[in-house]
Amino acid sequence: MSFGTIMQGIIARTLLKLPDAMLVKMSGGAPVVTGGRTLDARFQFLKHQARNQPKAETLPPAAVRMGMEQSAALLDERPRKGNVVRDLEVDGAPGIKLKARLYLPANPGHAMPLIVWFHQGGCVIGSLETANGFCHMLTEEAHAGVLSVDYRMAPEYRFPAAVEDALGAFRWARAHAGELNADPKRIAVGGDSAGGYLAATVCQQLKQAGEAQPALQLLIYPNTDATMTGGSMESYAEAFPLTAGLMRWFYGHYLNNESERSDLRVSPGLNPDLAGLAPARIYAAGFDPLLDQGAAYAEKLRAAGVSVTYHCFDALAHAFTMMGGGISTAATANHRIAHETGHALRSMA
Repeated sequence: MSFGTIMQGIIARTLLKLPDAMLVKMSGGAPVVTGGRTLDARFQFLKHQARNQPKAETLPPAAVRMGMEQSAALLDERPRKGNVVRDLEVDGAPGIKLKARLYLPANPGHAMPLIVWFHQGGCVIGSLETANGFCHMLTEEAHAGVLSVDYRMAPEYRFPAAVEDALGAFRWARAHAGELNADPKRIAVGGDSAGGYLAATVCQQLKQAGEAQPALQLLIYPNTDATMTGGSMESYAEAFPLTAGLMRWFYGHYLNNESERSDLRVSPGLNPDLAGLAPARIYAAGFDPLLDQGAAYAEKLRAAGVSVTYHCFDALAHAFTMMGGGISTAATANHRIAHETGHALRSMA
């Protein structure tokens, strides 16, 4: 991390500690209220600060990737010094090796729960680094191992590369549970945004293959229906940091053609047969174009007899998992997710 980035981070974190009323005054003078929800003042401030910046969907992937890395460096939670972290290589799609990062809490004990984790970013941006702070927090506070997977991304590798990598990585983790200090009966799958989509798709692909389900699926503001229009895709089309335009940009890079939007490996929410899938914990953000997708998937799973826990953090926006170092309400949400997930996995022992 450069000196300039460090200074920007200090300035950003200092400003974000100002009182809500002052931040709102600096961001247009009135709170942002949509659909009966009031946006957290810190998200409002960040959106206001970004108003004159080029829209991400007008930039090439390399530039947007760099921007996401810089945002994570400024706002992500700091690594937990007590965790044991190891970089390793795992299998992805047949014949493909992927970078991955294993996080274990201090004094992990024998055969603990493990979460195979996929980062956000529309299957176009994001990395092990942008997920690093959240994975550290999840490891320590859920008291579970986390295997963060660096799956292949578009446009260099379009659909179905990410899906095949995610499925291969989960199978690898299950086959190598002993090496990962994991209880093979308590290996979960999870992710945020595109990572949540991949986690949901892994569960469906395992069912189709007749294989055992993960212990749990943790889906944080997942995109589950690439065909969805209206609803939150319109009411929060200009939310921050995810917009409807950016979603179109992601799919434009990820898919080979528009007809793939209805493929169940792209839109797991369209699958008519969800019975028998892993218990799900689904968390949403109130100011998010994907709000309706997470809620709809939770209802479809519940109707199919799957055990589902759903919660929406009404005041937060998309990508809050990588903002816990600068936004206190995001940190509170992240910690709640970790504690509840850890409790669910421990109860399976």
